Amino acid sequence: MKLLLTSAGISNTSIHNALVDLLGKPITEASALFVPTAIYALPNGADIARRVICGSLGDPFCELGWKSLGVLELTALPSIKQKLWVPMLQETDALLVGGGDCQYLCYWMQQSGLADLLPSLLRKTVYVGLSAGSMIMTRFGTTYGDHTLPAESAKSLRLVDFALHPHLDHEWFPENSLANLEKLAATIPVPSYAIDDHTAIKVTDGTVEVVSEGHWKLFTPNITHIDV
Repeated sequence: MKLLLTSAGISNTSIHNALVDLLGKPITEASALFVPTAIYALPNGADIARRVICGSLGDPFCELGWKSLGVLELTALPSIKQKLWVPMLQETDALLVGGGDCQYLCYWMQQSGLADLLPSLLRKTVYVGLSAGSMIMTRFGTTYGDHTLPAESAKSLRLVDFALHPHLDHEWFPENSLANLEKLAATIPVPSYAIDDHTAIKVTDGTVEVVSEGHWKLFTPNITHIDV
């Protein structure tokens, strides 16, 4: 399994190099599919999706010079035959999963059938998450958006055994102060990574590596370790 779990995208050279390492080739020689689904649960979600695709919002993600880039909208997949999209998914080098609402994204990952495909798919394809797109792969997810899903709907897929808290100390997210995230991490019985927008978590077949040109903190149950 190859994962690059970012807070805000490919925000610096270290994270860029980690992506190239996971791909095993330059980005200009790699194909990618972008999943915007989580964004639609937020106000102005359609416009945010457009801006992420065009590269006019946030750090580089879709606009990295991919050899090819497509859009995979999860809400459409249950209504079309898998033969129309599964082969395309299997042939892509990178799956770019955007941010937004974890619960909404997790629901459509499951409803579309993509969640069931991920364990086999990620033997070859690199999963690149951004914010909620990163969080749903871990043991912790949140609900920020506005939707009508049942309250008990899952907020994460739990494919890795740690929690991730992005946007550490970001001015847009005052609730993500280090003190608040430490309190939140104390309620979670697995290690928790609090990462800022210049940090990512790289997972390669179970090996976890922090890639950072910024600030991050790892909380473990009853033990706290810091690195900056």
